[in-house]
Amino acid sequence: MADHLDPRVLLTLQQVMEAEYPQLLEAFLVDSEERLRLLQATYQRGEAESLRRAAHSFKGSCSNMGAAQLAEHCHALEEAAQSRQLERAGKLIELVEREFAIVRILCRAERQRFSGS
Repeated sequence: MADHLDPRVLLTLQQVMEAEYPQLLEAFLVDSEERLRLLQATYQRGEAESLRRAAHSFKGSCSNMGAAQLAEHCHALEEAAQSRQLERAGKLIELVEREFAIVRILCRAERQRFSGS
């Protein structure tokens, strides 16, 4: 799990959010799914600057949740979009999607673990 979600970050968020922690996890997942749709849409339209901004924003969200690998992929995507390397960007979006699939499973398990305790 630590490779995909930093347990120290999750613990801090749990302590700060208390009973609202499961809702935070769910909000992150819903928001992330929308961000993925935006990444795909801006990529398909060839809008490099919009793609860069979307990747930058998603990177921050991922960092805040302790999803370091996902944030790193978003950072690479941001750089590719900034330099208008759209072929590379398409491959990076695939990496973002794969990593998010793992993070989604882990967040749901964490939400279930917290709610069940």
